[in-house]
Parts: sequence; structure tokens; C-alpha cells
Amino acid sequence: MEQKTKVDARDGQQDLVITREFDLPLDLLFTAYVEPEIVEQWMGTKVLKLENKKHGGYQFETTDPKGNKHRFNGVIHDFISNSKITRTFEMENTPFAVQLEFLEFEELTSGTSKLTMHVVYKSAEHRDQILKLPFAQGINMAHNRIQEILNN
Repeated sequence: MEQKTKVDARDGQQDLVITREFDLPLDLLFTAYVEPEIVEQWMGTKVLKLENKKHGGYQFETTDPKGNKHRFNGVIHDFISNSKITRTFEMENTPFAVQLEFLEFEELTSGTSKLTMHVVYKSAEHRDQILKLPFAQGINMAHNRIQEILNN
């Protein structure tokens, strides 16, 4: 099955670009990233904090199959409704450095939209460590859930 979310990671660079077109209106796609109840559904995580504003922050918590809790957090540096979110992303208690994420939301037609995520890592080595995980498969599954949840 073809993955609809594309991950462009060029050799030797410390960033990557993720793109996905959705059969969702722009405002609905943007809502998937800012409404805690919807974020919890597609990410499979608990939203502890989500301040959708410039200089806001967020904190999410997941529990793995063994019952271990994992937290993810960041600071929102820029927030323009239905347009863009610039934020940091950190996985607590892991060897992975903080990353910078530029999310851009674009209307294609009245019923379709596109998400482009430009993610910058501390180094090419850090980025490559993330890519060794089932990263592309995971982001694809998450984006598929956004489409399913918001189409119902």
C-alpha cells in the first residue's frame, strides 16, 4: 500500500520535509492540530497542555504497552490560524535533541488541503537516528487517522 505522507530526507542534511494532501477542508485539517480532543484521538496520546498561541506551549503523554509513560513537549514560537505553526519538539528522557518544526497548512480546493512540515534537527546524525525508527510508517499512520477521524 502506497504511503500518502511523503518524507523527503536528503543525504547529509540535518532536516527533512514531510508533505501530505488531505481530503479535508483547510480549517478542519488545522483543527486536528489545535483541538486537544482531536489531537488525542489521532496521536493516541493524552494532551496535558496545549496553548495555541505565540509563546505558548504543549505537553503530551503516551503510555507504551508495558505501562511506561513517555512525555513530549515544546514551545510554540509562531501561530497563525489555518496557516502555520512553528514549534519545538522534545521527547523527554531520550537521547534525541530538541527539533524545530515549521508546519504550513495550505488550501488546495474547498474540500482538500495540504500540510507541509519542515523539521530541522541538531545534526544530520540526529536526523538519521530518527529515520532509523519506524518514523515514516508512524507519521503515515497518524495522518491516516486524521483523515479517518475527521471524515466521520
